[in-house]
Amino acid sequence: MAKRCQVTYKKPIQGNNVSHSNRKTRRRFMPNLQKHRFWIKNEKRYIKLRISTKGMRIIDKYGIEKILKKK
Repeated sequence: MAKRCQVTYKKPIQGNNVSHSNRKTRRRFMPNLQKHRFWIKNEKRYIKLRISTKGMRIIDKYGIEKILKKK
């Protein structure tokens, strides 16, 4: 399963861990992905999405039907 949000398409990015002595080692910044199920009224069923918390806020703001139509 890809580590990518199904709404915002966020994915892991690369960066550095920086110590107190300013040494740098490579690391990955992962998106905050959650498994969540949403009720679709007009289809009378649930769908499961793996979305970031930002994606959840977008769905709260615009509604799941509008987001699915845009995809």
